[in-house]
Amino acid sequence: MGPLVPSARRGAILRKLLAWWNAGHRDLPWRFPQGTADPYRVWVAEVILQQTRVVTAIPYYRRFLGRFPSLADLAAASEEEVLELWSGLGYYARARRLHAAAREALARHGGLPASYGALLALPGFGRYTAGAVASIAFAQRTPCVDGNVVRVLSRLFLVEGGPRAVRERVWALAGELVPRDLPGDFNQALMELGETVCGKLPRCERCPVTRLCAAQRAGRERAIPAAPVPRARQRLEMACAVVARRDSLLLARRPSGGLFGGLWELPSVVVGPEEDGRCSLRDSLWQRFAFRVAPREELATVERTLTHRELRLVAYRCKASVATLPQGAPLRMVRRDAIGEVALSSAMRALLDELVPWCCARGRFGSRDSLVR
Repeated sequence: MGPLVPSARRGAILRKLLAWWNAGHRDLPWRFPQGTADPYRVWVAEVILQQTRVVTAIPYYRRFLGRFPSLADLAAASEEEVLELWSGLGYYARARRLHAAAREALARHGGLPASYGALLALPGFGRYTAGAVASIAFAQRTPCVDGNVVRVLSRLFLVEGGPRAVRERVWALAGELVPRDLPGDFNQALMELGETVCGKLPRCERCPVTRLCAAQRAGRERAIPAAPVPRARQRLEMACAVVARRDSLLLARRPSGGLFGGLWELPSVVVGPEEDGRCSLRDSLWQRFAFRVAPREELATVERTLTHRELRLVAYRCKASVATLPQGAPLRMVRRDAIGEVALSSAMRALLDELVPWCCARGRFGSRDSLVR
């Protein structure tokens, strides 16, 4: 079978795209010229940027590297420390896998390995992340395809079909296009073009390869690639227990897997459509922690839209004895001035902020400032 891309067209795409990249691109903190990249910093950026916009990612990236400036620093940290710094970014499994991969890479390789195959074997490394780190940090001739690259290459080559077929075809095209020299610059240029020019509404007048674009010639640049069919969001309600003692609140740590895995929260339970939140909360805390609560009135409600869920958190005042917490249970009393240092989801932080008027009205927690600042 011959090449997917004729050599003359491949050469033209490479020249034009790399010239556009070298003429100027966004100055982002994780951008490194080929040959100067720190593999660890490239990797951290790629993980943070999964499901996170650039404007949101930048402050998190800087804070993360300020706390964990090297792979060894990250590997030496506890999972709770990592989750605390990740708090608010969402998709917390990314942070857990990042931490696990740092420990495994240090133990097995003494650092991040340069080989695409060795990277792919680490926790959290799919073919995109392995390809990005291998090409940008180690100058390996490996493709990396994200949503931006799918848009660019499916339009350039007029790739049609279902999402999976399009993505596989684009991976094959990217594998042929990526050059031996400057593979990291080329991959970053493709992603930059998709992010800043070849977006959902393409600006073809600004594109360096518009004359080579099959979709543009066919007048189909806005129809390619086909928009994915959105998944219906699941409605999820959680009842949360507010157990207060003077200037402290009771928090519980969630199991490692699943929604908000490993984070701290007001002790909670998922409530079914026909279930009573107070009863579910009372029964769940006894079954999980051997901890008795008597839920009273509703204090606050917060609603959040997640990627695949419509989440509703309802806080209930609960009467309970906290003089002796069940031994071994992931429960702890946390002072108001220390809550901001605990790894919480952004939804739980919002719920705690809604509780401030109730807490202050009863002389708890001091000022009316946010509970999580």
